[in-house]
Amino acid sequence: MNDPVATTELLIQSGVRKSTSPVAKTFLLGIIAGAFIAFASAASNVAIHTIPSVGLAKTLAGALFAAGLMMVVFFGAELFTGNMLMSIAMFRGAARPMAVLKNWVIVYVGNFAGSILIAFLVVISGQLDFSGGDLGAFTLKTAAYKADLGFVEGLSLGILCNWLVCMAVWMAASAKSAAGKIAGIFFPIWLFITSGFEHSVANMYYIPAGLFIKGNAEYYAGALTLGASAGSLEGLNWSSFLFGNLLPVTLGNMIGGIVFVGAAALLAFGRRSEGTGV
Repeated sequence: MNDPVATTELLIQSGVRKSTSPVAKTFLLGIIAGAFIAFASAASNVAIHTIPSVGLAKTLAGALFAAGLMMVVFFGAELFTGNMLMSIAMFRGAARPMAVLKNWVIVYVGNFAGSILIAFLVVISGQLDFSGGDLGAFTLKTAAYKADLGFVEGLSLGILCNWLVCMAVWMAASAKSAAGKIAGIFFPIWLFITSGFEHSVANMYYIPAGLFIKGNAEYYAGALTLGASAGSLEGLNWSSFLFGNLLPVTLGNMIGGIVFVGAAALLAFGRRSEGTGV
């Protein structure tokens, strides 16, 4: 395993590479990463939609969701939340701020496209009819809950989430073996999902999936039976998704990754390597 100083240097080098990657490649890898996270989100919902205990359900969901980031890391895909660690290279002066910002925008749009694609395919596949439509009802309830969060709630839950997600990326970078990378990713992701924190890219699946099925009367009635409020269901729309959830959660994810992992790591471990300009 690399020590924290060596891991910081590796992430700086990674940030430089990402900041100079061609737009088309970055966008494609962003779509793929969004799809991987959406796969994990969809599978988590399937696994827990009939479990009444919130604690047990989230514990199981967290164990499954980690596979999404594992696929991202091993494939070399581009995930917006993990790419907040490019801030280390930017703060060091190794990557230009505009190049880093450009990467974040392209990756964010790519993640959105990949997530929406999987949400659409899951809906038209008929999978949400599992358990007599209970999976659809649970999916709709989840979307309504997330879209109904207050700004401060979404922001704070986003900060807490990406602090852990970036630690998962950090731990994967510090490990030298595949098994070490898997373990490094698994535990922080398990913590964030079990805790109920908010991940912007995951929400690009969770909420659109609910929006796509809001007009289904059976799912709507089932969501009410599962405890969703009529107000939250009525308020679920693209505006509440984009501005009520995605905006504050994204800002929180940025703060969590840039400040609490990126800047902290650079301050603690970011000495310049001897004989290099990095």
